[in-house]
Amino acid sequence: MKLDDFDFHLPEGLIATRPARPRDAARLLLAEGDAITDRHVHDLVDILRPGDRLVLNNTKVIPARLAGTRTRQSAQGEVVAKVEVTLLEPAPGGEWSALAKPLRKLREGEEIVFSPALSAEVRAIEAGQMRIAFNLAGEDFDVALAEAGAMPLPPYIAALRAPDEADKSDYQTVFARHSGAVAAPTASLHFTPELLEKLHEKGVTFTEVTLHVGAGTFLPVKVEDVTTHNMHAEWGEVSAAAAAEIAATKAAGGRVIPVGTTALRLIETAARSGQIAPFEGTTDIFIYPGFTFHVADALMTNFHLPKSTLLMLVSALMGQDRIRRIYSHAVANGYRFFSYGDASLLIP
Repeated sequence: MKLDDFDFHLPEGLIATRPARPRDAARLLLAEGDAITDRHVHDLVDILRPGDRLVLNNTKVIPARLAGTRTRQSAQGEVVAKVEVTLLEPAPGGEWSALAKPLRKLREGEEIVFSPALSAEVRAIEAGQMRIAFNLAGEDFDVALAEAGAMPLPPYIAALRAPDEADKSDYQTVFARHSGAVAAPTASLHFTPELLEKLHEKGVTFTEVTLHVGAGTFLPVKVEDVTTHNMHAEWGEVSAAAAAEIAATKAAGGRVIPVGTTALRLIETAARSGQIAPFEGTTDIFIYPGFTFHVADALMTNFHLPKSTLLMLVSALMGQDRIRRIYSHAVANGYRFFSYGDASLLIP
């Protein structure tokens, strides 16, 4: 299975840099059987059935991009230099792993000041990253980070524009609860409280799980034989209540539909025995064609990068030939791609 098997041409003009407004006005490509239909996200009320269960990732994106300064003494006095920091994930002992520019000019033990309230000490520099320890923890840290940080927009959006104040709400789901992600579960960005209420009235049920999306989700696949790719690890939890709800839906003949590849990867991790079970820990599950799905009956997801692990995941669910047809249809019909783009509902 070669990397080029998952390539396609994407015109740059189809990369969305802002979300649809309102959120559920985004287009929705419905692929069911061999049929492809052009709909909108708010049409989910008509598409989904009573008894269907949507699995939602309730992770909350932290404003992980920070601009700071470090100060050193020289013969001429104080020298202040700018430092750009991107948080990656929590590390043991309350520290964080992070990227920094310019990393090579930092020293262990130095303090980086981000705001009057927030600073961090450089604890270690290794393998192109650093580990830092903040001066605050808990709710105090959350408040200071929200004031000092900016949303960590994906590289393909950040290359086209800088993050701004609007991204602090646009790049967050309406059901975000547990802080820890540095990237959004983007299919979930299409939901509004009104749409959730209409789906509830229709008889669609919801289960929340948590997978803290890491920066590794944007790492390119660098091996030609994709089966040898090493997947990044992310922390997730499927509670006992969530596992029971999903199992009950399966037993009743309802469809379990994860919203986003993160929710799908997590529930399939929790079901490697063949049945869904509670799970807490890290997962590096890599889903590519030939994978056996135990839980997911369909998937709502955005459109993914060429040669990405997420394109391999949807190919595993739908089949490579069908995904090629779906993506050709999306490109030909001007669907908007990636994190702020349009959505698809994939039903094998």
